[in-house]
Amino acid sequence: MRRISLLVLSIWLAVVTASPSWRSRITGGSDAGEGQFPYQVSLRDLQLAHFCGGAILNSRWIITSASCVFGVNPSNLLVLTGSQSLTRGGTNHQVNRIVIHPNFSDIENDVAVVRLQTSIVLADNAFALRMASNFLEVAQGAVLSGWGRRSLESPAFPDWLQYVSTTVITQEDCRARYEPPYDERIVDSILCTSYPTSQGACLGDGGSPLVYGGELHGVVSWGTPCGNGHPDVHTRISKHRAWVLVHTMQ
Repeated sequence: MRRISLLVLSIWLAVVTASPSWRSRITGGSDAGEGQFPYQVSLRDLQLAHFCGGAILNSRWIITSASCVFGVNPSNLLVLTGSQSLTRGGTNHQVNRIVIHPNFSDIENDVAVVRLQTSIVLADNAFALRMASNFLEVAQGAVLSGWGRRSLESPAFPDWLQYVSTTVITQEDCRARYEPPYDERIVDSILCTSYPTSQGACLGDGGSPLVYGGELHGVVSWGTPCGNGHPDVHTRISKHRAWVLVHTMQ
């Protein structure tokens, strides 16, 4: 199997290395307010164990990163909607289809969509997020939400949804902050965010939504764990919007 499959396996086993790896993580975040981020979902196994995030696109489809669901059988996946708690409230939906971008690799196109067996009842606690169509180069005040670890030393995911504000930086700036060979992974189909040290994504945040101006601009893809000052790397949704629409309008 290609390298990405081993790194996806590391997400399931909660193995973290010191080098950049595919992972899902929020470090240095704050508790979400009541009713905040109603588009956020939790991807979990049949034992209700959270492992990645995602966002609601419409009443039947969820968007996440391909690295979260690569090799996963739809019958072994549940999606929690309508709750900010991993253990209380909300609805666990069974899944009948997973569509991974056909050009997914360990460098780009880290995006997938997941079809639920039953429709989400869209309401104040669960509603769809609009995908961005513009190429966002630089922005302050983007928001990442998720249930990732608060730190590498903390083995448990927080029960309550976390969030952190961040800055979108240019591809050139992002590339300059990574040493070879990781700088070569900073391509046009990804988006980078910068945080103060001790803030950022962590194990458990993969696939989680990055939102700016009320639109979905990214899903967490890769980076170096956790909040160590390197930029976090997200799949750029505007580059994949057409592909997502083709598959989620069915």
